[in-house]
Amino acid sequence: MRLLVAEDDPKLLKSLLHIFESNKFSVDGVSTGEDALAHGQSEEYDGLVMDIMMPGLDGIQVLKRLRKQGITTPALFLTARTEVSQRVEGLDAGADDYLPKPFSTIELLARVRAMLRRKETYLPDLLVFGPVTLNRSTYQLGFQDRLQTLSGKEFQILEMLMQTPATIIPTERFMTHMWGWDATVDTSVVWVHISNLRKKISALGAPVEIRFMRNAGYILEVKP
Repeated sequence: MRLLVAEDDPKLLKSLLHIFESNKFSVDGVSTGEDALAHGQSEEYDGLVMDIMMPGLDGIQVLKRLRKQGITTPALFLTARTEVSQRVEGLDAGADDYLPKPFSTIELLARVRAMLRRKETYLPDLLVFGPVTLNRSTYQLGFQDRLQTLSGKEFQILEMLMQTPATIIPTERFMTHMWGWDATVDTSVVWVHISNLRKKISALGAPVEIRFMRNAGYILEVKP
């Protein structure tokens, strides 16, 4: 799952990015309302985590503009402003939840998971593709009684493939979703992670494969 985090405190932003990346999220960070709006308009994100008080546009203004444009990406506000009227203002702007600072890491993650479960395109914790399962809580790929634990990027790639069965995903789509628009890594990194995924699928003996379609991308299929 990919998150956008908008927070103007550089230390807190760095901490938030570390928290989410350590918990297998793909995450981009911005520090102004204008940047949050531009990124949010891309509709590349599964969820938004935003501070209210930011330079330029504040978080509420950003969310109001996104909602006016028909963008329904779930949003959680992080803020030191805890008065009831301000909470109501944020929720009325289209936020799904509101977490005042300071907050605990476990509560933040729990609220984000709950927010993502409320999406119209809700995905259960256990994804199923043919005979294999992907546990989105433990990051384990399962077949029969065997399990393989995936790295963060392996998990994100397989999650994308399992969310869109029978769909070819171009390499560029993986790059944008997992590393962001301005990624400086080489596209060969996608092949490396997919190669590792194939090895883990093979170790399970699972009858599924990640197939490369020339000049198109990758697709997940059940072997005949």
